[in-house]
Amino acid sequence: MLETSHPPVYYIPVEDVRMDLLVKSPHNSFCEWKGAATYYSIKTDHRSGEDAAWCYTSPNSTYAAIKDHLAFYPSQVDECLVDDEQVEAQPGDFYGGWITKDIIGPFKGGAGSWGW
Repeated sequence: MLETSHPPVYYIPVEDVRMDLLVKSPHNSFCEWKGAATYYSIKTDHRSGEDAAWCYTSPNSTYAAIKDHLAFYPSQVDECLVDDEQVEAQPGDFYGGWITKDIIGPFKGGAGSWGW
């Protein structure tokens, strides 16, 4: 998904995610466009990532395509790949964007960009 001033966020179908490694978080947020977001933390024997993923269980109708999909902050997982390329996390984890060599900024999230 592309939004204003940031790299794409990838929403992964729940059936393609190891849900047994995720624990629902008490954290939540609200997007005026997509609706209420639910967060998940990663918990394994060797790693944890607080609020590493989020989803919209009942997105507004315009965003129905992301229902039952999870998005992940690249900074909270071991690796994120797009076409075998390791992605870079968006500065400040703003929106959880995934940066590849083909995605050119500037992006929200870095110093001085909060008011864009």
